[in-house]
Amino acid sequence: MAEKRGDVYVYNQTKEAFLAFRVEVADSVLSRLVGLLGRRSLNPDSGVWIVPGNSIHTIGMLFTIDVVLIDKNFRVVGLRELLRPFSVTLPNFSAESVLELPAHTIFKSHTEIGDQLVIERYKADQGTQGGSRQERSRAVRV
Repeated sequence: MAEKRGDVYVYNQTKEAFLAFRVEVADSVLSRLVGLLGRRSLNPDSGVWIVPGNSIHTIGMLFTIDVVLIDKNFRVVGLRELLRPFSVTLPNFSAESVLELPAHTIFKSHTEIGDQLVIERYKADQGTQGGSRQERSRAVRV
């Protein structure tokens, strides 16, 4: 069985604002297909990063989301605010991946096309000796 990759956080480096702290990575055929289906809501600091992908649908979803399309260099190439259930986005051929985030995330973070994002995962050391918890944790580029 494959090892589960940890959640990632998404930081807008251009605007100096976090978009989400607990974003699941959907990088298998099944996880990309399922995405947010079957959930009743999305926590304010969470989301799903669909890799690879350049469009999404919300068929079968029960809530509105924001969508950020990003290229291979983590630059924002498309935005869809308040995407309602049972919608389909057209492909954005500049995009390599898609972030599905809680409604109003784009507005609150002032994210715009052209912004540079940082997407990293948390990886905590197993040891408990020396240093604070913050010093023992480090972010690793995905």
